[in-house]
Amino acid sequence: MLIGEVARRSGVSARMLRHYESLGLVRPSGRTGSGYREYSGEDIRRIFHIESLRSLGLSLREIGRALDDPGFTPSALVGDLIHRTRERLAAETDLLTRLRRIEAADPAGWEDVLQAVALLQALGSKSADARQRAALSSADGIPVPVEALVEAALSETEPNVAGALRWALARSGEDGAALLAKGLGSPVAAVRERAVRSLAEMPGDEAAARLRQALAHTDAVVRAHAALALGTRGAADAVPTLIDMIAEGRNDTDAADALSTLASGAADADRIATGLVDRLAHATTTAPARGRLTQALAGIPGAKASGALMELAHDADRAVALTAAYLLRLRPAR
Repeated sequence: MLIGEVARRSGVSARMLRHYESLGLVRPSGRTGSGYREYSGEDIRRIFHIESLRSLGLSLREIGRALDDPGFTPSALVGDLIHRTRERLAAETDLLTRLRRIEAADPAGWEDVLQAVALLQALGSKSADARQRAALSSADGIPVPVEALVEAALSETEPNVAGALRWALARSGEDGAALLAKGLGSPVAAVRERAVRSLAEMPGDEAAARLRQALAHTDAVVRAHAALALGTRGAADAVPTLIDMIAEGRNDTDAADALSTLASGAADADRIATGLVDRLAHATTTAPARGRLTQALAGIPGAKASGALMELAHDADRAVALTAAYLLRLRPAR
């Protein structure tokens, strides 16, 4: 079979067949009387073998080894191909992510595209100063893709940069809240904490809803940050978690302050005082926890809290009794 017919049937161009011949990959078995290349059935089978191996990503040099070296074993080469393919996929995925983020920034012209590329590169820089400047660039009216901000915020370990990223996210609208909430499901505790701290600084109903969901999280740190943030927003559903925090000695001062803020109305104050008293009376509450719960009553106004302190002034635990008596003297006369 002549080269033109082989090219037509195999789909490999005559030029490529000549290239294969120059490399020694496949040589036509014969020549016609006029000197034209003539391929045998075995030659054509080898061409198909070459094309099959090329489809796996092998170089022509590797294909030559695979076909001609009797001692060649494919396992090592296939393993290397898998590694190279994974690297290529990772690079392509990274490129696709960057393109989507540039598209989300809705660039009006090439200057905007170049600006977005520079920002994305700066957010991924090894320099903390460069990352911080990129996060703060939204103050100059430069749009920063929300996905990129979220990714950076969830991975940032430098406190100053992390603060700048949270600030930028708080200005980015509510789209970032849903993305940050995904970080709450991370298997890495530090990522979960970064996610909830960023959510805590975001305004709006979406962020508040995500924080309410976080109150039921299995991670105590996540629950604590969510409760403190909701407490400052006046969300009464944070009260049980805040009381738990005081009893457990985890950010108890901040939790007590949040309860004091939530106790602005008489009904709210009485509910909070009841919750503190119930926890004080719980059989599993330790002596140090009872002391912290008693101190928390100091910031709760109203008759319910005052009555609780009067009873605690006669508590069997001398430390609790003394604390309650002292707090009673500080309360305004009714």
